[in-house]
Amino acid sequence: MAEKRPFLSDVGELRRRARENIERGAVTESYRGDPALACDILNTALATEIVCVLRYKRHYFMARGLNKDAVAAEFLAHAAEEQDHADRIAERITQLGGAPDLNPQGLAARSHSEYKEGENLVDMIREDLIAERIAIESYTEIIRFFADNDPTSRRLMESILEKEEEHANDMQDLIDRLEPELTSQSDGTRKGR
Repeated sequence: MAEKRPFLSDVGELRRRARENIERGAVTESYRGDPALACDILNTALATEIVCVLRYKRHYFMARGLNKDAVAAEFLAHAAEEQDHADRIAERITQLGGAPDLNPQGLAARSHSEYKEGENLVDMIREDLIAERIAIESYTEIIRFFADNDPTSRRLMESILEKEEEHANDMQDLIDRLEPELTSQSDGTRKGR
């Protein structure tokens, strides 16, 4: 006689339910969230990530000064990681039966972070740090919203949040390293370019 698993009340019932509504893909009866609302929230995070990719890429190309190479490399690495986040969020949206909103019109308005260019290297780093802090705050709220209603989206956003915290730390380290150098310049300017 087969041993019955305590967490599954009826394997036959699970199999029957899996055959129902197969057009819903990964969204089963056990999904406790609102898929349309989850997609809206994830599309906001998607816009935030895309704006971050664009800002980091601009900063990569516009970096100037003695510290340009190391800082530009950091910008480029972060742009690639933000793109990965965007791709993962877009994939989750499709799993929930939605469509990723990649329309450039209104992208900045949908994003939580802003597209701020910065006038010099330290300004660029500061703008990236501010954007990372915004992402950290908003993603923390999103994680709390998903809670147990959508554990897959919650875990996705938790993993992205972890990287955003690393990015914020990286930007703070760069500021801490560059500001003293810029302050001690003989001409007294703090342009960093």
